[in-house]
Amino acid sequence: MTSPVITVEHGVVGYDGRPVLRDISLTVNAGEVVAILGANGSGKSTLIRAVLGLVPISAGSVTLFDRPLRRFRQWARIGYVPQRLGAGGGVPATVREVVASGRLARRGILRPPGRSDRSAVDEALRAVGLADRAGDPVSTLSGGQQQRTLIARALAGRPELLVLDEPTAGVDAASQEAFADALRDFVTHGGTVLLVAHELGPLRPVISRAVVVHEGRIAHDGAVPDPAGHHAEPDHDHVHPHCYDEPAGLWSN
Repeated sequence: MTSPVITVEHGVVGYDGRPVLRDISLTVNAGEVVAILGANGSGKSTLIRAVLGLVPISAGSVTLFDRPLRRFRQWARIGYVPQRLGAGGGVPATVREVVASGRLARRGILRPPGRSDRSAVDEALRAVGLADRAGDPVSTLSGGQQQRTLIARALAGRPELLVLDEPTAGVDAASQEAFADALRDFVTHGGTVLLVAHELGPLRPVISRAVVVHEGRIAHDGAVPDPAGHHAEPDHDHVHPHCYDEPAGLWSN
């Protein structure tokens, strides 16, 4: 029997007295790739932040790996990539240095990197197609390549669960394809994925289940729905405003 990695039961989240999520119940089992879909403002990003404890729930419960969220401490088991923020952050770091920071949750800050750390970083760079850019400053990369660097950082920690908030929004086609390949490889090796998306594009064949959030409630949980409207057009360019304000907490995981 497949064990649940994430369980949300009757979750409620509100900001300033305004309800954002209303009575949400969701289970993600080991090995699944679950996409949270919905319009801007539907509450889909709030849902994954609540799962990770980045925003508090006012009612209901969240369980990670069979442990209540309030008692969960094994954050190295989870890799998190927030909405696109840019990998450089104003620091003149190389791609390898940024990706290597994803190992900190595994080895701790005081212990120097060892062979397994270097191997994990190399593997993550290859997975997202950036091995040839490892020594380049992150500031010289395209937006899509910077996003791939952040995904590699999460993969370098060798998590069991990968949580991603709109990982391909505004990202070039080559980076979307590279990410889809990396995700497929991650799941083949036993990983579980929960991701937020506005549209799926090249990720569509990798998704095993879709959850559609509408006005703070789950409107659909099952097969991936067909795209509709202008998002289905092949020349649609996804450029939408997104909230760049991310609470601190899981950046090093």
